[in-house]
Amino acid sequence: MSFARSDDGPRIALKILVAGGFGVGKTTLVGSVSEIRPLRTEEFLTDASVGVDDTRGVEAKTTTTVAMDFGRITMRDGVVLYLFGTPGQDRFWFMWNELARGALGAVVLADTRRLTASFASIDYFEQRDIPFVVAVNCFEGAHRYSLEEIRDALDVDPQVPVVTCDARDRESAKHVLISLIEHAVQHSVPAPG
Repeated sequence: MSFARSDDGPRIALKILVAGGFGVGKTTLVGSVSEIRPLRTEEFLTDASVGVDDTRGVEAKTTTTVAMDFGRITMRDGVVLYLFGTPGQDRFWFMWNELARGALGAVVLADTRRLTASFASIDYFEQRDIPFVVAVNCFEGAHRYSLEEIRDALDVDPQVPVVTCDARDRESAKHVLISLIEHAVQHSVPAPG
């Protein structure tokens, strides 16, 4: 299969989701790696979210994504990555099916202070057979665990990459995306036999 490149668009466009629980750094990761000013749909947290959104561990958080974040990375040879950051709260998950349509794969951001917030995202991608990697966002002051301890705690399959990252750092975020693309390519190759 060959892709013809037109002068006004990418030769190959790949859609990647950035998912995870509330406050794990999805907006930050998309913003740190995007070559364009990212589209953000953040709103201030209000009293209406009290009792609805679990802010334990992220008490200083003042805004939340209510639709999605969007960023873009242009790579060599006309390959473009479109990044879609998903909302983290359960009440906005109705959007996930639309956002996931046509995605190459997903990054599930995790926070060791609240690993259980990652379970729903992992389940979502496992149930739909969408390749994903787990990227542990290393927050300052958070306890450090080995990647194997995190894999065991999250109960992810051995072939799912588990990596650490700093969502604020462009090179770290790029490393996560490269891990995802490599995993998605391996996932798409049929097993021999």
